[in-house]
Amino acid sequence: MKNRQPTDAPVLRRILLVIAYDGSNYCGWQVQPNGVSIQSVLQRAIEDLVGEPVMLTGASRTDSGVHALGQVAVFDTHMSIPEDRFAMALNQRLPKDIVIQKSVEVALNFHPRYQKVSKTYEYKILNRRIPLPCQRLYSYFVPQRLDLEAMRQGAAYICGTHDFKNFASTKTSVKDTVRTVYDLKLEKEGDMITLTISGDGFLYNMVRIIAGALLKVGFRQKSPEYIREVLESSQRLIPGPTAPAHGLTLVEICYKEGLKKP
Repeated sequence: MKNRQPTDAPVLRRILLVIAYDGSNYCGWQVQPNGVSIQSVLQRAIEDLVGEPVMLTGASRTDSGVHALGQVAVFDTHMSIPEDRFAMALNQRLPKDIVIQKSVEVALNFHPRYQKVSKTYEYKILNRRIPLPCQRLYSYFVPQRLDLEAMRQGAAYICGTHDFKNFASTKTSVKDTVRTVYDLKLEKEGDMITLTISGDGFLYNMVRIIAGALLKVGFRQKSPEYIREVLESSQRLIPGPTAPAHGLTLVEICYKEGLKKP
């Protein structure tokens, strides 16, 4: 006679979290040997809740100082509480600078980095003569006058499918550097300029390098056409300084398929 599995055996589930965090006090999303990461703090809170070891997998590896409104991560558990209750229970165990916005159950084969996706980032530039203390951790202070219209003209070249090798850090390890940028907008409200960019994926430091290149255009050190020249160049170029991490926020990750319950 065959051995039968108990009918009441706990079922393995995959839970997706949408996470907001202030990255100021962390060494980034990914676990690091030399500092406290968002991933490590969140993973400990999950294990405390579910009472079993988990492996937390994030969609985007944000750097030290980078913030998020819509980071996505998944973990597997046998815990049987309703999917939406994970968010509430975890928030009671997390520091105030990390908050779960939503928790949902997804298929066990769902992977946050390998699905078709659209990511949106914002980069904020405080453009005024005197800095504001309350904005120092969430925007890049630039006291020089910026030519916003020239920056917008340069930004127009970024949209579309291009080889962004010159807009990636030299530390990037990926071989395929072609990405599609769906939209790039520069809007100003008061003294705050917000660069909003959406695409199918971004190379290491790509958004911050784009921001730095557009700032060179804004300072009138380069023409808007400079952005096109960097994109089209077959040589390795450095388009400008990499803008500081604290001005960057991961706003949203949208999945086009695969986000379904089992």
